[in-house]
Order: sequence, then C-alpha cells, then structure tokens
Amino acid sequence: MDIKNKLYSNQGIHLITSIFTIENGVVKVLLIKRKKEPYKDTWALVGGALYNNEELLIGANREIYEKTGIKNISIYEFKTFSRVDRSPIMRMIAVGYIGVIDLERVRVLKETEKTIAADWFPIDKIPKLGYDYEEILIEAIKAFKIKIIDSDILKELFPNDFTLPELHKVYETILERKIDRRNFRKKLLMSNLIIDTKKEKRFEGKKPAKLYRFNSKSSLSKNVF
Repeated sequence: MDIKNKLYSNQGIHLITSIFTIENGVVKVLLIKRKKEPYKDTWALVGGALYNNEELLIGANREIYEKTGIKNISIYEFKTFSRVDRSPIMRMIAVGYIGVIDLERVRVLKETEKTIAADWFPIDKIPKLGYDYEEILIEAIKAFKIKIIDSDILKELFPNDFTLPELHKVYETILERKIDRRNFRKKLLMSNLIIDTKKEKRFEGKKPAKLYRFNSKSSLSKNVF
C-alpha cells in the first residue's frame, strides 16, 4: 500500500445500527432526528463515524450511547454498504448492525448533542430517511427475519411474559405471511419452548389471554414457523 496515493485518502467508516423492539405485538425500529447537516432535521438510523483508535463493535456501541443513551444492548453485524456516493461529505463505507432490546427496560434520550428527537416507528410506517438508511433498514429487516428463524433473538425481545396472540402477530409481521393461529398455538403448546405462568392479561380483545414465557432450556431455532 502506497500511503501517498491520493486514492487511499479521504475515506471513513460509518457504524449504523437498526435497533428493533416489540410493543403490543408490533415490531418497531428506533429512529433519531439529526440536529446538524448533512440531513439536518431528517430521521435517521442510529449511528455515526468510527474513531481511528476504535474497533468496530466498540465504536458502534459508543455511537448508540451518544445518540440514544442506551447501554448494554445486543448488536449483530450483518452487512457492509460501500456505494461511493452514499455520503455527501466524503467516501464513507457503512457497516450495518441490528440490535434488539426490551422496550420496558430502556429509556431513550429524546435529545442529545447531535440529535433533536428520537422515537420508535413500526417497520411498515417508516418516514423518509437521510443517507442510504432506507436501503440499510430494508436489509436490516431481512437480517432480523433470519435471526428470528435461526436463533433465540426473540428471547431478548421477550425476556418477560407474553401472550400467544402477541407472539403470533410478531411472527406474521416479520415473516410477512399469514400463519394459521390454531396451528401456531398448537405447535407452541405441544413443544417445550414456552412455559405457562398461570397469569393473564388483555391483548387486542375483551377476553384476557394467558401469559407465557420462553423456556430458557429450549432453543427457538429448532422451531421454524
């Protein structure tokens, strides 16, 4: 590598995280509104530029904390975005991450040094985003879908109790297809994946639904709907 070659200069790395949560069975992603240019007053995914003395994961977690106040979040790298013109300032390669968090245990800062707002949006009701974040989010949702099928990531989104109608709604949203409710319920109840808490709560109806929790000794990846 010839460090004097100008083709190596003026490049940077963005660390962009799509942070997902679930509220009343609705899958949502966290967006922030930028305080400064470029894309001032525009909604964006959570992220920023990597410092030259940081490893990727450390930088991604720093950006999440600086932009939202969130600590101790599980994030997973899923794709690199290298379009030459994706930033109007300089060549910026983006490393994409997905993150998941239980909405009940997090408080998001509404304003920071670089943001003027933050909010959770249903993944089917996303406003116009800055940079190439719409493209990144589409790919992040695909990665999230794979994680739900192939891993125990839902346990991080439902660390406590849930109803079967709530879980059914999440699977239909992420997998983008109808799932027969009776078969869904039957498959889960016959498996060793969930535990009856003997409690109930109301969810999208007048009749209370039973509350369950995931069995910590059983893997969801064995059960593909």
